[in-house]
Amino acid sequence: MPTVLASFRRPARRALLSIALGLALGGGLAALPVVAAANETSVDIPFETFTLPNGLRVVVHTDRKAPIVAVNIWYHVGSKDEPAGRSGFAHLFEHLMFQRSEHHDGEFFDPFRAVGATDQNGTTNTDRTNYFQNVPTTALDMALWMESDRMGHLLGAIDQAALDEQRGVVQNEKRQRENQPYGQVWEKLTRALYPATHPYGHSVIGSMNDLNAASLDDVKQWFNAWYGPNNAVLVLAGDIDVATAKEKVAKYFGHIPAGPTMAQPDTDVGKRAATTREVMQDKVPQPRIYRVWNVPPAGSVELDHLQMLGYVLGGAKSSRLDTRLLHGEKLVDNISAMAGPSQLGSNFYIVATVKQGVDPARVEAIIDEEIARLVAHGPSADELERARTMIRAGFIRGIERIGGFGGKADVLAECTVYEGDPGCFREQLANVEAASARDLMAVGAHWLGEGSHTIVVEPGERTALAEEPAVTPAPFDLPDPDPKYATTPSVVDRSLGVPKTTRFPELKFPPLQRASLENGTRVILAERHEIPVVQVSYEFNGGYASDPAGKEGVADFSMDLLDEGAAGIGSLEFASRAEALGASLGAGASQDGGNAYLSALKENLDPSLALFADMVRRPNYDPAEIERIRATWIAGIRQQKAQPAGMAMRVLPALLYGETHPYGAPGSGTEASIAALGRDDLLAFHRQWVRPEHATLIVVGDTTLAEIVPALERHFGDWTGDGVAPEAVDLPQVALPEAPRVFLIDQPGAVQANIFAAQVVPSTKDPDAVRLEMANGVIGGDFTARLNMNLREDKHWSYGARSSLGGALGQRRWMVSAPVQIDKTGESLAEIQREVAQFASGAQPPSEAEVERVRAIQTLSLPGAYETAWSVMNTIGGIVRFDRPDDYVFRRKAEVESITPAQVAEAARTIRPQALTWVVVGDLEQIEAPVRALDLGETRVIDADGKPVGE
Repeated sequence: MPTVLASFRRPARRALLSIALGLALGGGLAALPVVAAANETSVDIPFETFTLPNGLRVVVHTDRKAPIVAVNIWYHVGSKDEPAGRSGFAHLFEHLMFQRSEHHDGEFFDPFRAVGATDQNGTTNTDRTNYFQNVPTTALDMALWMESDRMGHLLGAIDQAALDEQRGVVQNEKRQRENQPYGQVWEKLTRALYPATHPYGHSVIGSMNDLNAASLDDVKQWFNAWYGPNNAVLVLAGDIDVATAKEKVAKYFGHIPAGPTMAQPDTDVGKRAATTREVMQDKVPQPRIYRVWNVPPAGSVELDHLQMLGYVLGGAKSSRLDTRLLHGEKLVDNISAMAGPSQLGSNFYIVATVKQGVDPARVEAIIDEEIARLVAHGPSADELERARTMIRAGFIRGIERIGGFGGKADVLAECTVYEGDPGCFREQLANVEAASARDLMAVGAHWLGEGSHTIVVEPGERTALAEEPAVTPAPFDLPDPDPKYATTPSVVDRSLGVPKTTRFPELKFPPLQRASLENGTRVILAERHEIPVVQVSYEFNGGYASDPAGKEGVADFSMDLLDEGAAGIGSLEFASRAEALGASLGAGASQDGGNAYLSALKENLDPSLALFADMVRRPNYDPAEIERIRATWIAGIRQQKAQPAGMAMRVLPALLYGETHPYGAPGSGTEASIAALGRDDLLAFHRQWVRPEHATLIVVGDTTLAEIVPALERHFGDWTGDGVAPEAVDLPQVALPEAPRVFLIDQPGAVQANIFAAQVVPSTKDPDAVRLEMANGVIGGDFTARLNMNLREDKHWSYGARSSLGGALGQRRWMVSAPVQIDKTGESLAEIQREVAQFASGAQPPSEAEVERVRAIQTLSLPGAYETAWSVMNTIGGIVRFDRPDDYVFRRKAEVESITPAQVAEAARTIRPQALTWVVVGDLEQIEAPVRALDLGETRVIDADGKPVGE
């Protein structure tokens, strides 16, 4: 199964580009569970199952911690099932199934938004298509009605207009992916690793030519083949029991006839006999190496062992490749190794971003040496134990969620689809627990030798990838359904439409318990005992706004280095100790403050707190580590400047606030400012801002005030600040520009333009902040908001258009963002301007229905919004940062419920279309003329640092 047993992946350093292997594989990658030792808290996902007469398999897991139910349905069809000439059909159908159905004339999202659904999405990969959402318990009938309507009653609603619309959206999604730095790699890897005749021999998103050739009849036949109940698994997890599930699922799904029983392809690893490589150029700031092997399928013991091997080799900060290439010889800025499971055969990846000026061949040679050494001598006992502990910790954290990527419903659905057993993870647990050093040596020797394919991406000019030509598909004759399947009489009158949800669960938020430490730090505790984990966040003042002139980025850089060794313990040893405890530690800065965080297993809470206290109080700021991180940090800035969104986000602060304003520089700093920072600067920042007075320790999880306060006092109570605490940063008001301004940034060869429009608005603490947030929801804050419905669903020029509000003690940023196909840049910009102007001026004020939709999203979703300790901690963080009362979530809910359309319309006037700052990133040869022709305002060309070009 592709995602249940993915190797543990540590978070990438925040200042750098993360390597999106999960996206490339078509889904998120969950942590791998292991069997708990006798003295550890055991973890499991209990379940019950039943099957309807029509073949629909149903899995039920009961979890009463929140009044919500995860509805997760998997169809066993992916890109592997597409014959020649139909590439991309599975993914195209994922999009089509979010359109109207025969008994619901509107977007699939609409009824879910009306009840406050959370975690709603759909994805396609090589092997399956899934749809999922969490809904309030009282809205379960609605959710099952909607899912059954598109399973059993979709074809009559699919017409040529719907096909054309979603075809355009998918093609823009393809352009958006390929428009990113290194974005062509995944298509090239697919073509290299498998022959065209292999089920994995083409990309999930398909070719433009096949998508263009798709006819309405082709699409309907595809639906008839694959989307019957006998090819699906439905998982219901959360506030539900099996008796209720049996009654409701039979009611809504029992009448749907089974489809044909479609054969699954045979397992075909595609093990390659020869090692191959290629070099390609792209507009990237530094080389990157991708090395991939085809390895055994998910569900095999060998893959379980390869996942363990990946962790030891490059899956953790203390791994072999990190130790040598990142910390030792300092030849890379990041590196990772992992197994990506799939049904027919999996892949083992090593990805390394090479430092500028380093020959990639040196890195490749060292990767070979480290693989050979690990295979020849095996991992140490400590390495194996650390892997088991961290992987177990990751699994515990993952199954706190009932739904979404990697949650309990996801795990159960995968096991059922691919293994026929919802509890298949239990067998895999045993495989991991029993894995020995010899097992890892053997599997590495057999699979990680000859047969890899390497792509080295070098800085240079990008060459557009040639699209595969469309071919005429072979006849697609469907077998008759198996006569063993039967239906039950329909008991639902679908002509009545979607069931109305009239009752909703009450919002529950854990009470905040307070205490103080001897050092002046306030303690806030929210108890959550569902999983044996304790989350801690030490909240400090400061942040990007405190960066002195010429030292931009010092806050973020200083905080980020806290976990690079402390109290005389070196960086690697510090990481090893954390991994041995199953703890996750780190720190960072935001615009107005910073925080250090710890996620600890309850069984190891005290030693984890000891390590955390060393990190916060006694960071090493070792000169060698500073130099290593500095080089990587600067490389990360260059990576930001190679991405369309990264370019815009770096120049917008100065354009909106002015270069001398505390908010006027990118938080990660500039190449020059980071290069100039010395150890004394970091120590000075730590001394000024990382101090216990006026700080708050937020604790959420499996503990009590009586337990946690003495532990915190023991580790932090004697800590005092040095000198006088600094005053709060002065945040002067910024006047809006008198006329619109347009800034163009060249991205030669881009297949999309990325449009941004922004202005400053009042602080998050402004009395009318919630009304403005409601107005933002109407114009662009949600999938069903005006901007997205126009540019994506109506025009299908974009994969998604959004607007957003930042959070800030001073004036915050309101921003529209829309990646659009490049030949529609001018038209898209004009549409955004028109939508914003008509909304803000009152020419098209918010309707009662729009306000009600946003109200539902912001209030009815609350019972499910606080499912995890992390979400509770983030909310408490906002209470602390913005001086909110402890019952803020209840007060805000009441305020949202009372806001009228007239008040939302008044708040919309805060948006000033004639004061917008536009930034458009794209191929200047294609975008400049149409943008200038709009005559929105003064138009200038700038570079990725915001400097004028050609003036």
